Amino acid sequence: MNIAVNAAERLRLEAAIEPDPVATGPVTKETQIIAIYGKGGSGKSFALSNLSYMLAQQGKRVLLIGCDPKSDTTSLLFGGKSCPTIIETSSRKKLAGEEVRIEDVCFKRDGVFAMELGGPEVGRGCGGRGIIHGFELLEKLGFHEWGFDYVLLDFLGDVVCGGFGLPIARDMCQKVIVVGSNDLQSLYVANNVCSAVEYFRKLGGNVGVAGMVINKDDGTGEAQAFAEAVGIPVLAAIPADEDIRRKSANYQIIGIPGGRWAGLFEELATNVAEAPPVRPRPLSSEGLLGLFAGDQTGAGVVLQPASQADMRGAEFVVPRTLEVVYDAV
Repeated sequence: MNIAVNAAERLRLEAAIEPDPVATGPVTKETQIIAIYGKGGSGKSFALSNLSYMLAQQGKRVLLIGCDPKSDTTSLLFGGKSCPTIIETSSRKKLAGEEVRIEDVCFKRDGVFAMELGGPEVGRGCGGRGIIHGFELLEKLGFHEWGFDYVLLDFLGDVVCGGFGLPIARDMCQKVIVVGSNDLQSLYVANNVCSAVEYFRKLGGNVGVAGMVINKDDGTGEAQAFAEAVGIPVLAAIPADEDIRRKSANYQIIGIPGGRWAGLFEELATNVAEAPPVRPRPLSSEGLLGLFAGDQTGAGVVLQPASQADMRGAEFVVPRTLEVVYDAV
């Protein structure tokens, strides 16, 4: 019983300690660090797993880091198997009085190195704070001394959270890629990411947007129109195809040289490597809605102000005030 109480107390004391600042110095290796953002369910993990696999098959050294609390970035790469997360492993090792080693948290498949930062248990912490703690541990493991051609970071698009906005706010990456589809919600998130990039550029930041990956493209064109409106290129358009959907659901990599979809991911790999970071032109809410027909979004709805009588469901008489009003002298 005392052991459990002491362990709980140690965890409470640890949680009260603010993490060390993440290093913001220059990267010593010629490494492209790219943060990929998208709405949950937009297919960014699918695109990243296949992109990283294709890059590795082209002879590049690639590190894929899942920074989504769902910890599902690497599941496709490893055939549905879950990686032990950095945060989970760190907590377990600390309780045992042991240090985290790279072989505890990083795993390989066909030339791709991959790991998951993870997040707190449901209802027990902030996902963004978990990201900050995860990167603090990566610093201790030698993140800036690792020798990779590409480091791909899979981030949830909720950049209003400091943890998820970390790569943009602290220049931890050179460029950002957004993933979206022809739907308003995924483009809303992509627009928020562009807004965050532009905000920090005005504060002296250097991160830019390299482009957009359109996933589940059904040909309706809203995502393409969004990219043109904000001034970023489309790096690839992955079609809404039954073969892709089925293989993705079965945790199969499709970005394989010589395969049916090889050309698509070879083009994506080339564009990701060569696309320069640019300053986007984020859209207003009205501009974003304007990409869609009114019957799809309800854009024709007019805001009607409510009254006090409406709120009460009965007639409302303004009460007399006790304020003393003096006549002008």
